[in-house]
Amino acid sequence: MTEQQLKDLGKTLWDIADNLRGAMNADDFRDYMLSFLFLRYLSDNYEAAAKKELGSDYPTLNEDDKRAPLSVWYEKNKEDTPEFEKQMRRKVHYVIEPVHLWSSIAELARTQHDDLLLTLQQGFKYIENKSFENSFQGLFSEINLDSEKLGKNYSLRNAKLCTIITKIAEGISGFSTDSDTLGDAYEYLIGQFAAGSGKKAGEFYTPQQISTILSEIVTLDSQEPATGKKKKLNNVLDFACGSGSLLLNVRNKLKKDGGSVGRIYGQETNITTFNLARMNMLLHGMKDSEFNIHHGDSLLNDWDMLNEMNPAKKLKCDAVVANPPFSYRWEPTEALGEDFRFKSHGLAPKSAADFAFLLHGFHFLGDEGTMAIILPHGVLFRSGAEGRIRTKLLKDNNIDTVIGLPANLFFSTGIPVCILVLKKCKKPDDVLFINASDEEHFEKGKRQNRLLPEHIDKIIDTYQFRKEEDRYSRRVSMEEIEKNDFNLNISRYVSTAKPEEKIILADVNSSLGKIEKSIVRATKTHNKYLEELGLPILPIGE
Repeated sequence: MTEQQLKDLGKTLWDIADNLRGAMNADDFRDYMLSFLFLRYLSDNYEAAAKKELGSDYPTLNEDDKRAPLSVWYEKNKEDTPEFEKQMRRKVHYVIEPVHLWSSIAELARTQHDDLLLTLQQGFKYIENKSFENSFQGLFSEINLDSEKLGKNYSLRNAKLCTIITKIAEGISGFSTDSDTLGDAYEYLIGQFAAGSGKKAGEFYTPQQISTILSEIVTLDSQEPATGKKKKLNNVLDFACGSGSLLLNVRNKLKKDGGSVGRIYGQETNITTFNLARMNMLLHGMKDSEFNIHHGDSLLNDWDMLNEMNPAKKLKCDAVVANPPFSYRWEPTEALGEDFRFKSHGLAPKSAADFAFLLHGFHFLGDEGTMAIILPHGVLFRSGAEGRIRTKLLKDNNIDTVIGLPANLFFSTGIPVCILVLKKCKKPDDVLFINASDEEHFEKGKRQNRLLPEHIDKIIDTYQFRKEEDRYSRRVSMEEIEKNDFNLNISRYVSTAKPEEKIILADVNSSLGKIEKSIVRATKTHNKYLEELGLPILPIGE
């Protein structure tokens, strides 16, 4: 899908959302819009697979017959249906009954059928409980089809849904329905809704430009980034995954270069966002066996799978990426102090859980893996408990690179942030500092600043080849960092200030002398004309 096609499709869908949501806020309408787009993808993918499976037995209907072809086959082949669905579960990993397919739903909407709302409710429930082998309980839990925001009674709500679904069906009818296209459209809409939601959007969305930096970093060879991309990442973890965009970006970057990702793991505490992430994975063509998204609190580590104490069974990830909430207030307890994630480093203060998030992810980083995490600048220089954690990570040679980014890149905050790159297999005994915060390294915007492709490429290239450049990047020895009490404040090591131009007084004096002589010559010439005109002449300096 070309960038222009994506923009066209995204704009079409966004315009529909903007025109139809009425008094409903963007966050609420987002859930309806994205759920219907998700249903459209599942349905089209299922019907295409069914057509391939049934071959010449797949019904061909005339133009006047608006039924889903699969519904005709089901009616005529009731005895064969169980075996057919068994085959479909094996091939596409899920089943959707014909009455719940998008084509059936869209036809109910087009004809303003009274049963649309009821059929949608039944369809969502079926997908949650019966479509997939793995449980997708609660996938549509935040989609309240009985909400008064849609209308005060069933009839009004049904009419509103008819309008929304008809407009969506018309809007996307001319676009491809493959997973890349609809997946890209889904991502575009998430970004648009995030922009419209302002600070609240920080809970679930990492801007693509930042996501790209993290993805490029963790897909490079961990020990020798200069050698290029890894061929495979067995496990990838994002413990604050939001809508899953960052995980998908890692997968796409590696896939683009001929590599592959084994399994994706994500955790998200917000139920709405957790559901968005699961839909997002499926929408991008991932099978339910290829990812595991958990609803829970990473700091409390309430995911049983991550509490495995057997070293042979412990989850070890080749890549860990995260954009956790900045300076999140939490409640560290004595029990957490003994937790296997924090015991050897110490607990982050209750005023800022930044290092708690970092240590959580770092624990599950494999010996040959790379971790890239977005954090506020305070983690680089704050003292106390955070200073002690930072010092141990540095002494253990786990902090590889510190990247300073410009302010106002995120929807959720205007503060400048940094990316910390950590490894357990780090070879260099220094730390690379990249100061990409100067105005020459980003594009200023009215509401938000942006990193252009050339700015992103410069950051990645500097990291990959560990380059040093005046006022931009520098490799700093551990001895120097220790002299600075393990303070990692970027400006201590890479200042973006331009040196003042040296002034040579002798040259200045010579230049002034030449200017003075030139003034005298010009004044004498001018006075000749004044004398001819009988006007008073100008004084000439000595």
